[in-house]
Amino acid sequence: MTLRTDLRAVRKLISNLFATRRNRAELARVRAQHPPPPPGEIEIAVYFADSKVNLYQIRQWYRPLQELARHHRVAIISRTPSAVLSLWNESGLPTVYARSVADLERFIAAHPLKIVLYVNQNAKNFQMFRYGGLWHTFINHGESDKMYMTTNQFKAYDYALVAGQAALDRLSHALWNFDLDRRVIPIGRPQADHFDGGPDLPADGRVVVLYSPTWEGDRAAAAYGSIATHGERLVEALLSTGRHRVIYRPHPLSGVIDPETARANRAIMAAIERANATDARAGHIVDTGGELGWQLAIADVAITDISAMVYDRLATGKPIVITRPVAPEADVDERGYLGAAEWMTADDSRDVVAILDRVLTDEDARLRLQHWSAHHFGDTSPGAATERFHTAIEHLIAQWHVHAAIHVGDVNDLEADPDDIELDEEPGE
Repeated sequence: MTLRTDLRAVRKLISNLFATRRNRAELARVRAQHPPPPPGEIEIAVYFADSKVNLYQIRQWYRPLQELARHHRVAIISRTPSAVLSLWNESGLPTVYARSVADLERFIAAHPLKIVLYVNQNAKNFQMFRYGGLWHTFINHGESDKMYMTTNQFKAYDYALVAGQAALDRLSHALWNFDLDRRVIPIGRPQADHFDGGPDLPADGRVVVLYSPTWEGDRAAAAYGSIATHGERLVEALLSTGRHRVIYRPHPLSGVIDPETARANRAIMAAIERANATDARAGHIVDTGGELGWQLAIADVAITDISAMVYDRLATGKPIVITRPVAPEADVDERGYLGAAEWMTADDSRDVVAILDRVLTDEDARLRLQHWSAHHFGDTSPGAATERFHTAIEHLIAQWHVHAAIHVGDVNDLEADPDDIELDEEPGE
């Protein structure tokens, strides 16, 4: 077993090496087509140190950031070749490749930066934290009740923008001696203002079901993924009715650790392909695209695991069923919405059709959903979250000017730390 594990690790290392070399060659070829923004322009930067495999964390912010860029100059800072290549092609925002700490310093020195936004807790964020005179602001990549949402790492940021009252309650219980009133600003879910687009589905009366599981997790306490435990049974049951249309959207990391999850993921995709071949009007979808939002808006009912997808769906106010993790160690915090949610165990997945029929017609379920949607996101009317996001940014800029006036004449030492190393790897490729 150890030998097999070692061989897999060696193969992955070699694969990553070749991927990195290909990405660097492609970057060298196209870099001239993507010049950095002229000096003196950028006020707000989004710092993304991850590789392409975690781009889903920033993709959901593209549209809100593009809207913000109508009022303030925004740019993305990318630290790896694979990510910057994708960001150049899809973000719609100026993107700077900063391979080294020296590259970071040159960018910071060239622009009137006031705010740096972070969408994840990557350890390499600390290479950016060292620069003062900026508001380092955590905006996350989703709202959820995962352990991730209460990490003590929140304290590393000057500010955090969160969804609503539920997030404030969550942090108040978890973080000791943390000034929530000053450092945490609720804004709702501005991404939900852009949940549109997607394919034109036939108006044939089929119930559209979004099944969007998370990945298997890297430890038992985070084993929320349902693909191997629930997924095959529930998808097969829905495909067999002739009155449901399935949108299957697996997490990008599904199966990277667990071979059984990888097998079940392939089996679900194959079953959907067979169903479409049998009935050309079925219109089932395997969705592995980068754009997230239309799936949540278009589905009549959603099935998802404990993840940010629960709360993205909750922001729409439309019916949702959550899979109950099989692993007894999986941490499920039922003090909030999860204590009132509609659950589906692995055994229940055989009865998914009946469960969905009930959830779609139950008035009590609808009222509970409305209550918890407001608790997590506040006002969810169109445009309300975007307005709160912009108001928060204006507040931070105003505070920046207050403190900049206090520190006029201070010298910022941007000399590189000799212990800092260049980012030269592509994790997860």
